[in-house]
Amino acid sequence: MKKSRKKKIVIAIIVILVVFAGIVGYTVISDLKQEEKLSNELSEIVDLTNANLSEMDIDKINEKLDNIITTGDYATVEKAFKSYMKDAFNSLLQIVDVLEDEKITTLLTVENYSKDGKEFTDSKKYISDMIKKLETYKEDYHKYMNKEKAMSYIENKGLDSYYTDLYEKEYIGDINSLDLSELDNSIDELISILKMEEEVLNLLSDNPNSWTIQGENIIFSDNNILDKYNNLVKKVETEITKI
Repeated sequence: MKKSRKKKIVIAIIVILVVFAGIVGYTVISDLKQEEKLSNELSEIVDLTNANLSEMDIDKINEKLDNIITTGDYATVEKAFKSYMKDAFNSLLQIVDVLEDEKITTLLTVENYSKDGKEFTDSKKYISDMIKKLETYKEDYHKYMNKEKAMSYIENKGLDSYYTDLYEKEYIGDINSLDLSELDNSIDELISILKMEEEVLNLLSDNPNSWTIQGENIIFSDNNILDKYNNLVKKVETEITKI
């Protein structure tokens, strides 16, 4: 499962890059120094997000997003967009943090059976909490990848229509058309696996007298429970190989 988890992280990061490249990948040619400065600044942020997860300098990205380099009305536009971009990016990082959680890979191990069995109270709570987090983070991220949400960051700023149009057309663009299916699929697949793992733990906790731990193995005294266990574990393994 460790390999599949890493693949999910890669998928999520690819979506991060695609989304933000789509947001700031504009080609405004302007003589206005402020717009040129802002264009270069956002391009640098895109370059920072194009690194692999292990090489991505989150602190440097946040430093860029917190620093305003333009002045006047352009600074208002820059501040609004960077605030929006930071919130959306942090929403994505929450999802990545869940996908990276090592505990997901240890639920169906003899070590965990010994530690948390035979009720598996902690493991079941962990699964429930993780599913809620994933569903919440998925919903939150979709809210950010919406033009109405993006435009809310520049509302009521007292700006001339030129600047709000600049923000909308050049920085936000057609954000509603972004394809989030890869990230959605990654989250849904992980939720499905967590639920199947929960089935395995429920089987064991519902039949505590049918199994014991001997050394590094789980031993069943009831062949019917053994068959059910093997079938459920096989389902988990099959789902993992699909992703």
